[in-house]
This record gives sequence, C-alpha cells and structure tokens, in this order.
Amino acid sequence: MRLELLCAETASPKSPLALPLKSQGAVRGGRERSRRLLLPNRSTVFQGDGETLLRSLPSECVSLVYVDPPFNTGKRQERRRVRCHRVETDAIETETETGMPVYRGFGAQHHRREEVARLAYDDRHADYIGWLGAILLEVRRVLKAEGSLFLHLDFHEAHYAKVLLDRLFGRDCFQNEIVWTYDFGGRSKRRWPRKHDSIFWYSKDPRRYCFHYDAIDRIPYMAPGLVGARKALRGKTPTDVWWQTIVPTQGREKTGYPTQKPLVLAERIVRVHSSADDWVLDCFAGSGTLGEAAALHGRRFLLSDKSEQAFAIMRRRLSCFDVDFKSL
Repeated sequence: MRLELLCAETASPKSPLALPLKSQGAVRGGRERSRRLLLPNRSTVFQGDGETLLRSLPSECVSLVYVDPPFNTGKRQERRRVRCHRVETDAIETETETGMPVYRGFGAQHHRREEVARLAYDDRHADYIGWLGAILLEVRRVLKAEGSLFLHLDFHEAHYAKVLLDRLFGRDCFQNEIVWTYDFGGRSKRRWPRKHDSIFWYSKDPRRYCFHYDAIDRIPYMAPGLVGARKALRGKTPTDVWWQTIVPTQGREKTGYPTQKPLVLAERIVRVHSSADDWVLDCFAGSGTLGEAAALHGRRFLLSDKSEQAFAIMRRRLSCFDVDFKSL
C-alpha cells in the first residue's frame, strides 16, 4: 500500500517519494494497542529496532528527536581498536614470524599492534527513502506540538530526505539546514574534499517551538579587533554553519563506535531545543552521545540501537547516570 504524504502535492508513481510505506490507517489498526505504552519512569537505553521503539510510544510524548541513521554509503562501516606493545629489538624476527606486524616508532623503538575489537555495521539499503520515511512518520507522531526533529545525514541521501521532510512535516515547518563542517582526514585530488554533514531542523508547528536563545554557546569572533574588547570577550552566536572537529582518534571521548559524533554538537541541540526535564529521543543511538548530552543538562532520554556492540558501548558510557538498560 502506498502512502499519500500530508501535503497538497502528490508524488508521481515513478517518484522515489511515492513511498511504499505503511498507511496511517494500518498503523491505527492492529498496532494501536502495542503503541499505547507509558513512558518509563527514568531515562532508558533499549537494545532493539528504533522503529519498534517509536511504535511502542504514545503520541506527543517527546520534545526533541535527533535521528542520525545510517547514511546509505553503500559499504560496510567499520572501526578497529588496537593496542600497542613494545617489542625488544632481538624479538622482532620472532614477532614477525607469528604474523603480528611490527612498526618502528619514536626513538627507533619497535611496537607490535594487536587488534582487540572490531565494530562494524552494513550501510546498504535498497529502498532507503522508503525505509526512512516509515520511521519519520512515527517520529512526527511522537513529537509534542512544540517539538523538533533534527535529521543528520551526508551527501548520499540528504537532498532526497529534505524533500521527504517537506512532505511529511510541511515546507513551512523547515527551520534550518545546519551544516556541520570539519577538517580532518584525507583529501581528494579529483574533486573538492567532502568535509561536511547536513542536519535538517524541522519543527512540528511552524511558529511554536522550543528555541532557548540564551542557552546558545558563544564562539570567538574571527576578527575580534573590529568589534571592540567587550564584544570580543563575550563572543558571538554561531550561524547555521557549525565548525567542529570530529571526535579525536585518541581523545577521551572516543568510544570506538564507527560513526560517533562529537558531544558538543549534541549538547548544543539539547540545550537550545529542549527544556529541563523534557524527554529527548534517539532511535539510532550508536555510542549514546545524545544520551550523555541530555543527562549532563537535566533532560530525560530514550535511546535505542539494534546493535549488541552499540548497546554494550552505551552501557559502559551511561552507567554513571540514572539509566535503565532493557531489550525491546
């Protein structure tokens, strides 16, 4: 059954936006009882499918949803964790014979790298927009009237997803395309290096939404001498282009999850677009960055990820907060 999205326009049968999604009537039918669960008493991390979690929630129950789904890169996303051991000079030949590569490092010392963990997931979807659209329908339903959605994607699907969101939420509910730009990693010699992601902000209501201007963190002026000492000391509010490096490979924040996002990005979204004690939700939680940002700023959160590895990482990362861990 095809779904006619809530807008005046209708996608043509050949359009990727004539989505083979489940209709609202079907959702209101047999699944109605399963979705009428109460919110938990405290923040909870679920191991299980994000769409399953969304369908289990009552309507208009969360104030902020951040969705950072797989980007449909067409490849396997993988991150290896290694440990280095110093190797004595006379042991190099023996270590090499065992198949363990030996590297020469600082001060002519030799080290052997040992793989201790490998985290990976398959990032290939035959009908990505149809799959994402079904999830975003549920996101819109669980958002409160003044709630907001932040959808985080890259160049692979962002342009299709923007049109999809216009149809699901309405073009007048589009507030910003935030460009997160970073300067790290290799550089192509055949095209301009791709060093940014897009984060689409849609409010459920075009005029009534949460935006705490005073909670925005300030950044330095690029030319402080042109604005005076007082302004320079205070800094300026960011635009819709957010310059922020990725999580450093050897940084304390690093969890080992392949696509972990910086905590400061999640903190900015949580502070500005939700209030104390609000519920925030991430149904592709990965390493649990949104949960940590929410906990640090007095919000309650619901996280889910179907990966056992992601669930284990979130348990390690978030156990210091008042959190339950459950399976769907």
